[in-house]
Amino acid sequence: MGAMSLFRDDGIVLRTQKLGEADRIITLLTRNNGRVRAVARGVRRTKSKFGARLEPFSHVDVQFFSRGGGELIGRGLPLCTQSETIAPYGGSIVTDYARYTAGTAMLETAERFTDHEGEPAVQQYLLLVGALRTLAAGDHEPHLILDAFLLRSLAVNGYAPSFDNCAKCGMPGPNRFFSVGAGGVICGECRVPGSVVPSAESLTLLGALLTGDWETADACESRHAREGSGLVAAYLHWHLERGLRSLRYVEK
Repeated sequence: MGAMSLFRDDGIVLRTQKLGEADRIITLLTRNNGRVRAVARGVRRTKSKFGARLEPFSHVDVQFFSRGGGELIGRGLPLCTQSETIAPYGGSIVTDYARYTAGTAMLETAERFTDHEGEPAVQQYLLLVGALRTLAAGDHEPHLILDAFLLRSLAVNGYAPSFDNCAKCGMPGPNRFFSVGAGGVICGECRVPGSVVPSAESLTLLGALLTGDWETADACESRHAREGSGLVAAYLHWHLERGLRSLRYVEK
């Protein structure tokens, strides 16, 4: 038998899958261990308080038990042996359609950007915690919080789009043309086929969402927010190489 180990971490529950009669596989994005998949035993029984804590959107402190040496516990995954709720963000997210769809897209994005299990992704984790807290509090429009989260997720993963200076030559902005492949706004000299010409207001909004200028973001008109969301979705799709399933349900 290999070594057994216990470890604890804070995490956000990204999703759950049924396993057997009473168990679930829980996928979490954790502070120190990146994305972790673990088995939670008995959580599908109706009276399980443990199960109620391990629902999507929950911010939890979890103790894991892993058995080394190739011993298979539920497909070789560690076990969740204890969990305490840090913040039950799901409570105020799942009851509101706009918040729920935006939140679901956040969870899917966080999972897609943390493809390699067990690799630390501290910035992505902190972004997700902050975005869910803001979403649950209802401080801003859900679709704006989502777009801010998507832009910052791109940035912390090395794909920060430019909304001011030319992404190719660095010419100071404002620049009119936008190309997902080029990395954001580009000047007339660097313009590539397939560039679009968004409104100046939409580009200002996206710059504000990326930097956390909520005063500017909250004041934007819905048509500019819709145009901005389209650019964010296209940019994300380009870098993830396929779209998010959950984005199509988000209300704009």
